Amino acid sequence: MRSSRRPTLLVPVLLCALAVLAARPGSDGDAGPGSGAGAEVVRLYQDAATATRRYEDGRREAEIRRAEAQRAEELLERQRREIVVINEDLGRIARAQYRGGGGLPLTARMLLADDPDQLMRGQRAVARVNRTVGNTLGRSRRAEARLAANRAKAEAAWRELDRRTTELAVLKQDIERKLAAARSKLQGRAEASAAAGSCPGAVRLDQPAARLSRDWVAPVETYDLSASFGSGGTRWANRHTGQDFAVPVGTPVRAVGAGRVVKVSCGGAFGIQVVLQHAGGYYTQYAHLAGVAVDQGDRVEAGEWIGQSGSTGNSTGPHLHFEVRVTPETGSALNPVPWLAQRGVTI
Repeated sequence: MRSSRRPTLLVPVLLCALAVLAARPGSDGDAGPGSGAGAEVVRLYQDAATATRRYEDGRREAEIRRAEAQRAEELLERQRREIVVINEDLGRIARAQYRGGGGLPLTARMLLADDPDQLMRGQRAVARVNRTVGNTLGRSRRAEARLAANRAKAEAAWRELDRRTTELAVLKQDIERKLAAARSKLQGRAEASAAAGSCPGAVRLDQPAARLSRDWVAPVETYDLSASFGSGGTRWANRHTGQDFAVPVGTPVRAVGAGRVVKVSCGGAFGIQVVLQHAGGYYTQYAHLAGVAVDQGDRVEAGEWIGQSGSTGNSTGPHLHFEVRVTPETGSALNPVPWLAQRGVTI
């Protein structure tokens, strides 16, 4: 089942975060405020909004230029047709002159006129013809000038569009490489910690500046839903006890509601995990993490980052395993989807 909350531009959002961090190396430490591979990956997510705006601005500009180039091409085609019509008009005028005078130009016919009235009529006819020819030639010259100018404008627009497309393609390749390296570093350290059964301590993350006004939120902001509550499979001894959210390594994991951290542990089937206690006797679990941002006993608010997703423990790929329980331990899980829905969170 695919979540309707997932933006179409998730990949550019995550990838372009590195555009503004190309020269920002991460610390090699494992603990402390803003240090370690986890903090490095989170900084990419924190800068994603700025980088995405730049990407989107560039994409919109490219679309504007594409539309401008298309309009210029359409104008060129209209002007080409206009020039063809003008040239046809000139041809008709010339043919009419010679047909009316038996092949003689209108000026020659005037000189051979037998009476003054015929001469005056001829003069007026010559003036009208000259004006018509002059106007038509002028229109033709102006149309050809506009055609040349618009052709140059259209060619420049297409060149700029090609340049922009090439820049974005190169940027995307560089971002993909750097982000993959940062995520691999974070996951590698997380697996070592989980294997040792020893958590290195919380890496305090710089929280988003804007605080959420809602009391309850989804545990991750963007996601695909994977294994659901109660589903079966060879990976579990019994039925699946939570809802899985497929997200890349390093995705910030949020507290679904206000509460207190009652457990932070590493190792075992759940890998690195955090358990929160909420009002009303409920607990939420966040498992298979790549890092934690809280310590046992901390109080958290709805939407506060408490860790980062990973693939530690009994996991076949990066995701967040989320549970709702009536005790802090396994064996008391509820279906988290309707539980969240009752609190205004649709996933």
